[in-house]
Amino acid sequence: MTEILVVYYSAGGSVREMAQLVARGIHQVTGAAARVRTVPPVAPRTQVAEPPVPDEGAPYVELADLEQCAGLVLGSPTRFGNMAAPLKYFLDTTGALWAKGTLAGKPAAVFTSTASLHGGQETTLTSMMLPLLHHGMLIVGLPYTLPEVTHTASGGTPYGASHWAGANDDRPLTDDERTLCIALGKRLAEAAVKLAA
Repeated sequence: MTEILVVYYSAGGSVREMAQLVARGIHQVTGAAARVRTVPPVAPRTQVAEPPVPDEGAPYVELADLEQCAGLVLGSPTRFGNMAAPLKYFLDTTGALWAKGTLAGKPAAVFTSTASLHGGQETTLTSMMLPLLHHGMLIVGLPYTLPEVTHTASGGTPYGASHWAGANDDRPLTDDERTLCIALGKRLAEAAVKLAA
């Protein structure tokens, strides 16, 4: 079984829902399975460490998850046009994997959610791509052959799936956004299965 790792950070729930849709797309590909993981929150002040297993939702990601995966999808809300600090903090711990080339040649993709319509979706997606490129990963996006990329009126870019969540994270994913999340997972899984063969 070709296992794809879906790693996300979600503050309000939208990115978590997107991760589940991406995983659904992965499961649509014969021979592929999704392993969904999250990252613990971080704070500017030292706090009591988070428990080793979150109270609800996906388990916390470990470096072993990266070693074992055949592909990787990262998801994060936007923070000033960049990925959120908890996801960046986790990625900053992957130096030893970089030194060994653990992720080199594996496919990867990204997705995001923003509070405002022009809230930096594309810059956030590219910010998540940068460490993946340093790891030698092969980036998979969403082509314009998918009609939803062209006619979406909210989220959805060729760089990856995106969602306009609203200031209170109360805007549900549109049909186009949902379709593109599933398509992203499916495209990545197809690439991973082909590369594994």
